[in-house]
Amino acid sequence: MSVSIPLTVRRLTAAAGVAAAVVGAVALPASAADHHSATRDRDRVVISGVQYHSPGRDDRSNRSLNREWVELTNNSHHDMNLDGWVLSDDDGHRYIFRHYWLDARSSVRVHTGFGTDTERDLYQDRRREIWDSADTATLRNARGGFVDDTSWGNRRYDGSHRRYDDDRYDHRRYEGDRRHGDDGRH
Repeated sequence: MSVSIPLTVRRLTAAAGVAAAVVGAVALPASAADHHSATRDRDRVVISGVQYHSPGRDDRSNRSLNREWVELTNNSHHDMNLDGWVLSDDDGHRYIFRHYWLDARSSVRVHTGFGTDTERDLYQDRRREIWDSADTATLRNARGGFVDDTSWGNRRYDGSHRRYDDDRYDHRRYEGDRRHGDDGRH
């Protein structure tokens, strides 16, 4: 003997299930969705190098300013749209990426001075140095989600930043430590 459920009961049950799924999706906090996206960005794009003191004579010339830079690397297999992303320092200086795609498995240097933007070099068009001898470079995505940061000099280390104390940070020297869970203090 088989039990037959009336068609309207099945339809109402299905409609209730769909309604619950819609309410659950709408009720998901925006911060949770943003956190997931920021985590993906953090896995893909990192601050891979910093030159915070212009090597050689520091005469505030454009040439000297452009020897100060922050390098970002896209470690993913896909191009990344950085439009609206922000690179900032502790003093509130901000560089906003405009209409820029970072190719897969490639890097770009963001120089302090003036220049013509290319695929591998971008320019902030500033007349003064911004990266101090004790500072933090922070990268956020277009929604303001944290992507990466790195500190150097005598910055107070709170465990959330990679840290280095020489004039130039090169991620290749510290990459192994990060992968093995080291907190990055050197």
